[in-house]
Amino acid sequence: MRHLTLLLFLTILFGTPGCRPEPGTDAAPASGSGNPSPSPQDGTPEKAGKVPTYGYEVINKWPHDPKAFTQGLVFNDGVLIESTGQEGRSSLRRVELKTGRVLKKVDVPRQYFAEGLAHLGGKLYQLTWQHKKGFIYDPESFQQVGEFMYDGQGWGLTQDGESLILSDGTSQLRFIDPNTFEVRRTVNVHEGSQSLREINELEYVKGEIYANVWHKDSIARIDPRTGNIVGWIDLKGLLAPGEVSDEEAVLNGIAYDEAGDRLFVTGKLWPRLFEIRLKEK
Repeated sequence: MRHLTLLLFLTILFGTPGCRPEPGTDAAPASGSGNPSPSPQDGTPEKAGKVPTYGYEVINKWPHDPKAFTQGLVFNDGVLIESTGQEGRSSLRRVELKTGRVLKKVDVPRQYFAEGLAHLGGKLYQLTWQHKKGFIYDPESFQQVGEFMYDGQGWGLTQDGESLILSDGTSQLRFIDPNTFEVRRTVNVHEGSQSLREINELEYVKGEIYANVWHKDSIARIDPRTGNIVGWIDLKGLLAPGEVSDEEAVLNGIAYDEAGDRLFVTGKLWPRLFEIRLKEK
């Protein structure tokens, strides 16, 4: 009995053997499976932190066709190539940067609403909105040299040198093989735990994806590996009040001149195109 009393006393004093955490460690959680929490590398969005917002400085501004419903924009060999939308009015255009003059234009068949545009491997790829079909062109002659299919809607398109990157109006970006058109991988675009939807026109800039968001005067800067938003570009005030009146005349069109390190932006039905430089706020 004395032994039992002594054992009870020692248990109260020191605790049950094996249940005390090691020095310098935390005790195990009181409930749950005991598995470690997923890290961002496991595909779980990072905790929301302070994402930087950038302003802009206008370097140049040039004329832009106010009837062009801009859906895709590419800078190639010193000129802009533009995809314009709306059924019966969609087109592919080569545009002189400083004058806005249309140097070459081919119309997309009337039943299609053209969308995003990318230049990769000596070919131009153009999306359509709801027909799940894209067109492939020779970049010089604009002669159509092929077609491709994809699931869902087509919104924005860019490329990273290896894959076509497609947005479809959701929070997902698809990385597509330009030869087989199979989806290589996808990422969910998010800021912290909040997904970003209605991602529109895209441009690949210095290892990031710049993305217009429908009806917003801002561009998201996206890490293409994780989908995490690493910054915002606030473009409010680019156009003077009254320069556009249509509610669909929204910011949509990003092009990057890699050789000259120049960034261009415009919008649907905008009368101007801008070269801008980013500024920290």
